[in-house]
Amino acid sequence: MKQLIATGALALAMLAGPVQAQDADTSQITEMTMGPEDAKVTIIEYASFTCPHCASFHTGPLKELKADYIDTDKVHFIYRDVYFDRFGLWASMVARCGGEEKFFGISDMLYEQQREWTTGQPAEIAENLRRIGKVAGIEPDALDACLNDEAKAKALVAWYQENAEAHEVNSTPTLIINEQKYSNMAYDELKGIIDEKLAE
Repeated sequence: MKQLIATGALALAMLAGPVQAQDADTSQITEMTMGPEDAKVTIIEYASFTCPHCASFHTGPLKELKADYIDTDKVHFIYRDVYFDRFGLWASMVARCGGEEKFFGISDMLYEQQREWTTGQPAEIAENLRRIGKVAGIEPDALDACLNDEAKAKALVAWYQENAEAHEVNSTPTLIINEQKYSNMAYDELKGIIDEKLAE
């Protein structure tokens, strides 16, 4: 499980220094969700696009969770970013570039191809992310605009810091199920917790 580095020391090359929540407007950040808001169970996943354990969760258990509980309107699922490094931030900016309609589709691509796009120098990684965005149908000019949006980058980092602090997140993936915190787990264990909460 990947451990978080101190938020004040995040090495985000596009940012001059640590981002304070009061320095960035997080009001325009869209919460990325699946399933009905009034579902009996709400799951918040804290994850990073550069975290291998998160990739394993997204390419395995999350697909089962979606089929069994999200698509059947039993669970409201919320995805929240954690930034270990600038590359995770860049990936988030590409995923969000397609809007709510394309976010989870692009996220699937990012997690499925994690080993490929995270390899190389920063310029190569940026180009790999642009390629994924283009495959997802985002125009090159729009991609460049998203990746160069410094205000959005600062807002995303501040938003992540606020959320992670509120839920005391110190590793990924972390799941908050009806406001109770859990670490990474096998799907059978997750299913048992959800069924128990549905039965309450």
